[in-house]
Amino acid sequence: MNASDTLSFTHADAQAIDDCWNRIGVHGDRSCPLLSEHIHCRNCAVYSAAATRLLDRYALQQEDRGQVSSSVESDVKTRSLLMFRLGEEWLGLATRTLVEVAPMQAIHSLPHQRSRALLGVANVRGALVACLSLVELLGLDTAAVAVPGARTMPRMLIIAAHGGPVVVPVDEVDGIHAIDERVLEAASRSGTQASSKYTHGVLQFKGRSLRWLDEEQLLSAVTRSLT
Repeated sequence: MNASDTLSFTHADAQAIDDCWNRIGVHGDRSCPLLSEHIHCRNCAVYSAAATRLLDRYALQQEDRGQVSSSVESDVKTRSLLMFRLGEEWLGLATRTLVEVAPMQAIHSLPHQRSRALLGVANVRGALVACLSLVELLGLDTAAVAVPGARTMPRMLIIAAHGGPVVVPVDEVDGIHAIDERVLEAASRSGTQASSKYTHGVLQFKGRSLRWLDEEQLLSAVTRSLT
């Protein structure tokens, strides 16, 4: 699945689900007769039902679309990684799994959470997209995930999971960097990843210890959290 496929999935879901919140709700002309009772669309049963249908669809889409390819051409000398931070930990994720980096948006919780990693849903171009906690998926120490005092700008990563796009909030994005394959191979051989979930290895970058994530294992964990 490439980025265009993922965006098509998002727009297809937007059309398949009656997004009344964008027409007559808080993002529309506010003519919905239920608004006076619920104050905001996220408190309405219609909104919650739409979110539940979206999560059910991830399992179905996984079968039709297959998994994100993990193949790498043998003559590639560098690999592009997106560098981002969660708390005090810096991580790197292969850019082939990334659809885009978006500004932070409101995350709307669901009445019946399916997993501890599922934060809720976020509105991406009018479509509801599942929002997951990488802190929970990676098993990070929540006590150590406080944002440092320096001025930072949190972001949301939209990634191409096996069943469709998902959103993950992060504390900071450094950017996309090309890393020498030999550096990555050395990190994989070092064995430092043994104690970390979904991790290829740990390498030094810009004076930081960077945890290089195994995207296939991570995306499989994402799928399990949604089904």
